[in-house]
Amino acid sequence: MTTPPAFTAAAIQFEPTMFRKEENICRLLALCETAARDGAKLIVTPEMGTTGYCWFSRAEVAPEVETIPGPTTDRFAALAARHDAHIVIGMPEVDPATGLYYNSAVLIGPAGVIGTHRKTHPYIAEPKWAASGDLGHQVFETALGRIAILICMDLHFFETARVEALDGADVICHVSNWLAERAPAPYWINRAFENGCYVIEANRWGLERTVQFSGGSCVIAPGGEVVAQIDAGDGIVAAQVDPALSRSRLVLGEPVFDTRRPDLYKTLMTNSFTWNARDFFQLYGHQPIPAGGPATLAVAQFTPTDDPARNLAEIERIADAAVAQGAKLLVLPELSLTGDRDPAARAHSVDGPLVAAFTAIAMRRRLHIVAGFAETDGARCFNSLVLSGPEGRLGSYRKIHLSTTDRTWATAGQDWAVFDLPFGRLGLLCGHDALQPEAARVLAIEGCDVIACPANLPRGFTGAHAGTAIPHNAPIPRGADPFHWHAFRCRAGENNLYLALANLCDPGRDLPGESGIFGPDTFSFPRHESPVLTGPDLCTLDIDLTQLAASPYPTTVVRRKDLLTMRLPHHYTAIVDETARRRNAPADRLADPQPS
Repeated sequence: MTTPPAFTAAAIQFEPTMFRKEENICRLLALCETAARDGAKLIVTPEMGTTGYCWFSRAEVAPEVETIPGPTTDRFAALAARHDAHIVIGMPEVDPATGLYYNSAVLIGPAGVIGTHRKTHPYIAEPKWAASGDLGHQVFETALGRIAILICMDLHFFETARVEALDGADVICHVSNWLAERAPAPYWINRAFENGCYVIEANRWGLERTVQFSGGSCVIAPGGEVVAQIDAGDGIVAAQVDPALSRSRLVLGEPVFDTRRPDLYKTLMTNSFTWNARDFFQLYGHQPIPAGGPATLAVAQFTPTDDPARNLAEIERIADAAVAQGAKLLVLPELSLTGDRDPAARAHSVDGPLVAAFTAIAMRRRLHIVAGFAETDGARCFNSLVLSGPEGRLGSYRKIHLSTTDRTWATAGQDWAVFDLPFGRLGLLCGHDALQPEAARVLAIEGCDVIACPANLPRGFTGAHAGTAIPHNAPIPRGADPFHWHAFRCRAGENNLYLALANLCDPGRDLPGESGIFGPDTFSFPRHESPVLTGPDLCTLDIDLTQLAASPYPTTVVRRKDLLTMRLPHHYTAIVDETARRRNAPADRLADPQPS
């Protein structure tokens, strides 16, 4: 199919007023009219924009609900026809066949209603009046390209956007009533970034029944760049959308959809946290999670050399500094033992003297250390990690999702790696693994408390915020922040675990470091995380996974994994479909991504 040309997309930011539906609709029509006259061909409006959001009950919202199509959609359809435009409207819907109410968003084109999305993942407010959506996550073919819709909380779960991207979405229209943080929200940015597609974000602002909404409506490009935004107030924000950029599916310059491993994602169709996690993970006495306790985690970023002896000396120095700060786990960058230049020429066996010397450093200091190295095994090489500690070498991990550079010398790994340490359960990922949201989710479902992620990633996974005029209550931050968005903070928060990122730092090669240790709840302020490193340095974070003895249920968010309990895996089947990556890959990238 021919890729459609670029077009202008607009997000409408709007504060509706409850019980004034006609006024809301007239104001939205006026804003859409202005956007269309200014050239917008896709116009996105906020969640429940026709009525307001904070309804007490089915009885209270009953006078506001409508069928789709219905009187409201007819009015926007007339506007769409007049301007040859597409409009997304958020509204409360009634299904005439069942009488059920839904929090819905409808895509309207020049010829009328194209399709509807019903919110699948309810926020705390929806169960007061709305049923969970039953239409899945559809992608609609239009003259502009492939358009998908998500509603607010839907996007908190990476799987929803992933399903739509795998089905070819060029643009995800996210209509929301987002709250409790500065916007553009980091999760909005992450979904554009990790899926290599546009997100058109229409959020509301203002105060409704004590709830302060965040505003920040914006257009986010496939690389995660916020190309246009508004902070507070009613308004319109617009930018160019080029479907060709989405269809390249590039993340940090890598065609990541080509290296997905659906054969290793089957666990995503289960949900180990539906039941009391303390009971589930000790069922049958098989691999119970460690009791959990306090620990200090450490991350170091530096530039390894081509000389393993010099790298070992630097690791020894860093290990001493980590021990001096009380660390129990130290995470070092990808290929930190062997260097990242011509790795195959410097590859070592996991049973060889280099790893043995590294293990001796860990044992002498009674410290668990994770480091990367180029591994040789017979005729093959791997981009690998090794975990050693007070009792010796615990095991290793071979990177599963290889970068373009990796694939010139390394073979992809075939197994996840999970280890039980005295303070908790540890999972390992390496660099580009963590760009695939499926990877961290698999480890979270396996009960990991901490993910150690050595990396060698280029610039492009963080973003700043200039500050907001929205009057959030303390302790929600309002000021400027150079690391408002960090892709791996999102990865930690969406999985309710700690993620220790140790990225290689080499300014001369545009390798920024930006390592850190990120906490399990991105909506908890002040954030429980280390500083983000901007040069060769070490950072630490104290964590505590201790269970309160009086409770039979997990008493930390890491062990409860609240977000994972709300997953709806029956919607996610496409993620484990081993043909999905081929539906969207350009013809020149259809070859099997795994080296022979």
